[in-house]
Amino acid sequence: MRVLIVNVPHPAIGSRIPGEQLPPLGLLCVGGPLIDDGHDVALLDGELGPVPLDAPVDAVVAHAPEAVPFGHSGSSSGQPIISRVAAAVAGRLPAARIVYGGVHPTYFWREILAAEPHVTAIVRGEAEETARRLVRALQDGAALDDIPGIAFRRGGEVVGTRPAPVIVDLDAYRVGWELIDHARYGYWGGKRAVVVQFSRGCPHPCNYCGQRGFWTRWRHRDPVVLAREIARLHREHGVEVFNFADENPSAGRKPWKAFLEALIAQDIRVTLVGSTRADDIVRDADILHLRKRAGFERFLMGMENTDEATLRLIRKGGTVSSDREAIRLLRRHGILLMVTWVAGFAEQTDADLWRGLRQLVAYDADQIQALYVTPHRWTPYYRLAAQRPVVQADRTKWDCEHQALGMAGMPPWRLFAWVKLIEAVAQLRPRALLRWAWHPDPKLRHAIRWSYRMGRRVWLHKVVGFLLRDVHMNMAISVTGSLCPRPAKRLRNSRRTGSARCARSNSRMSYSMAVRKTKSFSAVPSFSGLQPQGLAPHRHALRPMRTHLYVRYLPRHHSPLLD
Repeated sequence: MRVLIVNVPHPAIGSRIPGEQLPPLGLLCVGGPLIDDGHDVALLDGELGPVPLDAPVDAVVAHAPEAVPFGHSGSSSGQPIISRVAAAVAGRLPAARIVYGGVHPTYFWREILAAEPHVTAIVRGEAEETARRLVRALQDGAALDDIPGIAFRRGGEVVGTRPAPVIVDLDAYRVGWELIDHARYGYWGGKRAVVVQFSRGCPHPCNYCGQRGFWTRWRHRDPVVLAREIARLHREHGVEVFNFADENPSAGRKPWKAFLEALIAQDIRVTLVGSTRADDIVRDADILHLRKRAGFERFLMGMENTDEATLRLIRKGGTVSSDREAIRLLRRHGILLMVTWVAGFAEQTDADLWRGLRQLVAYDADQIQALYVTPHRWTPYYRLAAQRPVVQADRTKWDCEHQALGMAGMPPWRLFAWVKLIEAVAQLRPRALLRWAWHPDPKLRHAIRWSYRMGRRVWLHKVVGFLLRDVHMNMAISVTGSLCPRPAKRLRNSRRTGSARCARSNSRMSYSMAVRKTKSFSAVPSFSGLQPQGLAPHRHALRPMRTHLYVRYLPRHHSPLLD
């Protein structure tokens, strides 16, 4: 079957810096098994260039595929773009089978299939095996009912099959690296780069994150096999930078140590970038030198907040003391640390934000990334935020880089000012500038200066965008159990007098941890098919409108809510 996998372009600044794009690992994970099954597979990566938002339509039509799987690492924030491009493709190629996958479609398959008649099926959860079975069935004209982990229409009715089993052996499906030209992807200052993955899932119960619910449990690849794959990509394709997509690759000390030792044994000089937790760093104090020898130059640590009460609210499981110790240990071993600090988990005042700024400066991390909490429906935090007002109706901005939830005592413009001030002060403090100018390690000095260049561009872009676009947004919607829009003034009575339509939405959109997630079809934040209606002005709302970055720096990479 002729298959064209599409990664749509995203207008976020983090996705549109030429020379600093990473390949879409999730879609490559889907492509590899399809190639091995004998299908004619190609990848259209709209993030390269980057290309205009509508350009992929012409490219897809010219390729004339029989099946078009769509995905994006920004998932919800990328879904509105996917929906627009897919509808245009379906209009010009009515015989093509449109397939969605990723985090957002996994949890919103009912709404998407009800609103988008051109979508043939949705892959829910890990996609490697499910996509193979689906494409095979589409090729053979077979029924879809027996394929676990998908959703489709049967006689006009939207149905979902049973959840697909968790993939136990992550090495059973190879990554389709042949789908990309490695020379076109760069990171860390234009160095040839890819995204790799050692593990999936996370054992920690943080309520703002969907990793545990999507992946269901933590699993890892064979340490030696992954080390050999990294060495092969370096030697045969000149890849210098490997960005780990894992939320928590070091959750298991024994396999993580085995991987570091296996990579060291390959005797290659590469740059590794990944995410970690403070308690893992403290736990592994005696083997941190292995991380350095393997090539790790920076870790992203989801600290999320400096307030103990907030950490308990979000069930982070960390402590201020372990955060401080982790920063100290990594600096002693010559590894940079970027920490994330998230605004808006609970109501905050100017005094709270001032205290947070002082604590961040005192922590003295190498880099700071300030984000906003995003209440994705597949996370337990969604229910905690059910009655808070939404001040961002544009779902392409539900990416942790823009404020989504309002706060009673603080208008969005003031919170935005605080977040930008926190970033600026934390990065321009004297100790940080000294490291920028005179860090003794040339590789880390390069990394620091590259990060400042990228950070300056993103910071200025966000400020200009806020002043020219976001500050004019005057609409907001109320967050209820189903995120069903209601006029703000009627929020108090909405539980008793909500419309039948909202009641139906509640039943369709109930929170469930039963469905599994994958980075395979990578797609994330938006409520596709649900256009805000009956919006009412909110006294602290911004006025019109535009977008993602995954936080894992987030070329997404990702964000702590990420995916």
